[in-house]
Amino acid sequence: MSQLTHYTTNFKKRTFPIVLVSDQVSNAPNIGSLFRICDAFGVEKIVFCGENIPVFGRKMTKTSRATEKVVPFEITTDIHPVITQLQKENYTIISLEITENSQSVQTLDFSKFEKIALVIGDENFGVNPETIYESDTVIHIDMFGQNSSMNVVQATNIVLYEITKQRILAN
Repeated sequence: MSQLTHYTTNFKKRTFPIVLVSDQVSNAPNIGSLFRICDAFGVEKIVFCGENIPVFGRKMTKTSRATEKVVPFEITTDIHPVITQLQKENYTIISLEITENSQSVQTLDFSKFEKIALVIGDENFGVNPETIYESDTVIHIDMFGQNSSMNVVQATNIVLYEITKQRILAN
């Protein structure tokens, strides 16, 4: 059995109706990793919201592995007009945050949503409370250790895997 390369895999290229909305994620390696996983999971677009988002630069491009050239993206300072516009376009707004009413990612049927805007939050403070209030659904990842959070990129990976898995199985 030989290992396949980027050029010899037989993965079928697909784009899903998913927009990743990044609320104040500002660590350059995290941004590069977000590009990479959005490419891997067929996300249609990333919207980076906040001030001084380092979308270009050596630290970001080192982790993105050139995926910033193929994943469409926008940069804006204020998340709220983005949420309003996505709602007008019939996206279901799903925030990834632990709250008293959040639902486990394992229990949500993502296949029932035609279009999804997945909101992820700042590395230290998560999704801001106003955005949580604007969301249609808030989800969290069940954790079984002492810590109550994980890296934003790793959490986004888990949720995008679950969303795309359910969409593929539903078709």
